[in-house]
Amino acid sequence: MDHFFRRKRLGLLKPLLSLSLVFASFLMIHKLKLAEKDGVGVKHTRDAGWCGSDCFPLKKGELKTGPGNSDSSALGNAPDAQRVSNGTPASWDPQVLNCSEDASVRTQDWFRRLDQRFHQFVLHRHCRYFPMLINHPEKCADGEVHLLMVVKSVIEQHDRREAVRSTWGREHTVDGRKIKTLFLLGSPTTGKDTKNLQKLIEYEDRLYGDILQWDFMDTFFNLTLKEVNFLKWFDIYCSGVRFIFKGDDDVFVNTHNLLELIGFKLEERKEPQLFVGDTISKAIPIRNRQSKYYIPKELYDKPYPPYVGGGGFLMSSQLARRLFVVSEDLELYPIDDVFLGMCLQKLHLVPEMHPGFRTFGITRRRVSPMNSEPCFYKHLIVVHKLSAQELLRMWSVVHNEDLVCAQRTSM
Repeated sequence: MDHFFRRKRLGLLKPLLSLSLVFASFLMIHKLKLAEKDGVGVKHTRDAGWCGSDCFPLKKGELKTGPGNSDSSALGNAPDAQRVSNGTPASWDPQVLNCSEDASVRTQDWFRRLDQRFHQFVLHRHCRYFPMLINHPEKCADGEVHLLMVVKSVIEQHDRREAVRSTWGREHTVDGRKIKTLFLLGSPTTGKDTKNLQKLIEYEDRLYGDILQWDFMDTFFNLTLKEVNFLKWFDIYCSGVRFIFKGDDDVFVNTHNLLELIGFKLEERKEPQLFVGDTISKAIPIRNRQSKYYIPKELYDKPYPPYVGGGGFLMSSQLARRLFVVSEDLELYPIDDVFLGMCLQKLHLVPEMHPGFRTFGITRRRVSPMNSEPCFYKHLIVVHKLSAQELLRMWSVVHNEDLVCAQRTSM
């Protein structure tokens, strides 16, 4: 199957991509002008950007909702605003945030010894909820949603989002079970063409209506902010959803097998505590300073609780709401997968290991031919990691009626 996975030469791809971005920009500007003329849409003004690990200035912003789906209570600051049963505001309320550092931390001995890369994270980890730049409060409002596909992405990965929308993230109904999709984004990082990137993502959302964006910078340490802000958002807007699949934009998801798994769990009556994925147990913090996942002893110095690889996992909405409640009492942790494990530990729960979730690839050796064998993908649920082109090709092969797998593939 090697011919399905050869990478195209980049010589022609880069100029084509540049031309497509220019064309998209012209289309976007034209459409935005028409929208302004017709009085459609909400302008968004950003006074300052949140600089992730670099700076944390005052945040201001106007909420942008999906076309034709204005949320009349979107600002949610009125004292008599409607509240849901658990005390969560009935609409997204953090509109202006002055996130100043916790100066008391600087006086502590352990902070003075802490690696400087973590200083800004620690000084500002009390800053939890941020204004929304793009919201879709209507996403779950048109009847019961059986499965919500929630995908972590960044603005620049447009090709990955397009591939997901064309494959496992396509919104449709299967045997009466409605599937919806959302992409979670932050703001462009420092040094990038922030203004134009923001306009492009707003144009993309006008086309598809499937983006949630918050006004914090899209950095590795801020992935945990996506977790807690989504949990809060879900608790407010999506009470009718039964199950959530949460994953990255570079995974392959076999939606047929995922729905089958949900069906089995319903038969076993395991919905209330359902949290399934590629479980990692007995892990300890990585002390290698060169690693992306490096954690100094001053920040955390004990074994991790069991957690799942963040490439993709399944949970019930009942458990998601419980996770939201306990997450508010936990300090944010710079590794989002581990943070969710800490939330589960607080609930005295352990995530369920399932062999169909392969968040480190079918095998950990990337060069192994097993990682490009479609019969594995046909019988698994989640496989990480694929490029946009690889995802499109593998999806086409797996769903080709001519594909014959002699027997159910096992490993």
